[in-house]
Amino acid sequence: MSLEHKFIALGDSVAVENGIEISGYASLFGKADQGGDVVETGAYGASLARLADKDGRVKMLWQHDPAQPIGVWDEVREDAAGLWVKGRILGDVEKGREAAALIEAGAIDGLSIGYRTVRATKNAKGGRLLSELELWEVSLVTFPMLPDARVGTKGDDPADCALRELAGVFEHARAVLGQR
Repeated sequence: MSLEHKFIALGDSVAVENGIEISGYASLFGKADQGGDVVETGAYGASLARLADKDGRVKMLWQHDPAQPIGVWDEVREDAAGLWVKGRILGDVEKGREAAALIEAGAIDGLSIGYRTVRATKNAKGGRLLSELELWEVSLVTFPMLPDARVGTKGDDPADCALRELAGVFEHARAVLGQR
C-alpha cells in the first residue's frame, strides 16, 4: 500500500531559541476533507501506541519529501477534537529556515498528514470513514486539504481549541435546524 496524505491549514507560529514552535491540530475527527474522507475518533491510537513502544517519532517533513526533514514533533496525541501536534521547525536546517521564513511571511499555511490506511469503510456519500491509520509524518505544505483546522500559537490549550471546534459544530447545527 502507498502512503496517503491529508492536508490541514497552519495558523500562527512563535519564534523559540532553536527555531519556530508550532502547535495545533494536524487532523480533525468527524470532518470531511476535500476528498470526502472522514477520520473517525481514535483512528491514530494504535499507531501512536506502536510508535511509543518502539521509542519512535512521527517525522516533520517539508512538502512530504522524506529527504527534507525540517524539524521535530515534540508532542503528538489524540484528544476529543483530533490529532494535536506540537513541534519545532529547526533553524539549523536550511529547509527549516526557508519554511520558517515562509510561515512568518504568511506564504505557507498548511499541515498535512502522511499515513497508511489500516481500516476504512465507505460512507453514504462515497467517501471513506477512516477508522485506523498508521501515521508516518506530518508535513508543512502549501495547500491544505482540510482548511478548517488551524495551528495555534505557543501555549494555546488544546482544550480551548476543542471547545472552539465544538462551538462551531453547534453553530452549524443551529443554522441547519433554523432552515427547516
